[in-house]
Amino acid sequence: MNLRLTVVGAGLVLALVQAPAFAKVSAEEAAQLGKTLTPVGAEKAGNKDNTIPEWTPAPRSGSLKGEYPADPAIDGEKPLYTISKANLAQYSDKLSEGHKRLLSTYDSYRMNVYPSHRKVSFPDFIYKATIANAGTCVLTGIDNPENCKQGFTFPIPKSGAEIMWNHRVRWRGDGARRYNNQMIVQQNGEFQLTKIVEEVNFYYATTINPVPLTRGNGLFLKYFSRTVEPPRLAGTMILVHEKAGSGSEGRAAWLYSPGLKRIRRAPTVCCDNPYEGTDGHQFYDQVDMFNGILERYDWKLVGKKEMIIPYNSNRIGSPAVKFKVLARPKHLNQDLPRYELHRVWVVEANIRPGTNHTFTKRRLYLDEDSWYPAMIDNYDNRGGLYQFQEGHTVFSPSVQSVGGIPEVIYHFSSGRYFLTAMANEDKPNDFTARFSDDYFEAASVQKRSLK
Repeated sequence: MNLRLTVVGAGLVLALVQAPAFAKVSAEEAAQLGKTLTPVGAEKAGNKDNTIPEWTPAPRSGSLKGEYPADPAIDGEKPLYTISKANLAQYSDKLSEGHKRLLSTYDSYRMNVYPSHRKVSFPDFIYKATIANAGTCVLTGIDNPENCKQGFTFPIPKSGAEIMWNHRVRWRGDGARRYNNQMIVQQNGEFQLTKIVEEVNFYYATTINPVPLTRGNGLFLKYFSRTVEPPRLAGTMILVHEKAGSGSEGRAAWLYSPGLKRIRRAPTVCCDNPYEGTDGHQFYDQVDMFNGILERYDWKLVGKKEMIIPYNSNRIGSPAVKFKVLARPKHLNQDLPRYELHRVWVVEANIRPGTNHTFTKRRLYLDEDSWYPAMIDNYDNRGGLYQFQEGHTVFSPSVQSVGGIPEVIYHFSSGRYFLTAMANEDKPNDFTARFSDDYFEAASVQKRSLK
């Protein structure tokens, strides 16, 4: 938040620091976790017409070393129906504004909708910690959850900000190495490929000495990335320490530029500054659909709704699908995605007075079973739909976690789109990776740059 050091500015800071805590859930509400609600807060039951099934969690299986997403029980299914421009009106109430824009704009765009499956599960220690958090965890400022440990912070949310914290600190393993390939796809389908290797340690949702979220001491991840290709970007490195808190308290970041040959503090690794090497097609706070501080927005909990979202999208992340098959003119190859009907939490973020961002409004749709935002509609300062983000959600039973493979950002003003988190032609995520703490220090990154 850009506040001048004036009496008014100091008063605003004090107001933020002393903001009252959101009320904890009642004992009666918390008692429903593991009963009518799943241990992380979703409704166990399906819907009335059985188009959304009951939650049937999958057991842990597979290798943490790295596996491509696959589920033979569902991957061979046929679509129930296909949505196109011709029948858009029939399904309009269950579609995001982004999907409606794509369907109404392009005759070639369609959505194949399959039977819904709710197999997302998490480790038992995450369940236990989440249930405990329901009675202790509070949000004392929009970026300051307190008395939270290891599990989802707010399984029975009372605000949009609480929902976003569930997403930010969700369980993703103790650490990971990810081969993150990215494409900027032009209107004619030609694309520019960037390859990035990402490494991360998790410190909150972890089995290794978990760090509780408390004011001034809420470290929850350390992140390092190195760009491998193309040659003009190779060697660029980004280092991030992410904590609870706003501004620089919440995120410390460094950037190594091969041209300068040194690492430097980088407060611009935040918010709507373009991520290095994306040519402006992805902002820093669009990684993992949304990340970083919440302070620039007021986060409204709109409610829960049945929506058609990308889900169980194993095929699109398969090594059998090459990058050139993914890219099509104007939009993703829509033969590949899988869409299902699910309940989502709808959160609306509106720009807070006195702050700024390219997006003055964001509307996020988060899967109730995983707290992952499968879709985001982004609006400009004139109220127009500027971008649409789509996370092709997959569940990894080996680590029992959820992510988007790939994530897509459609730019409606230019007709281009951006693909990220692709591993099809490299290696799948390695969840056995864990790094020493000093691996994520600026001095260590500087030394690695010399090798």
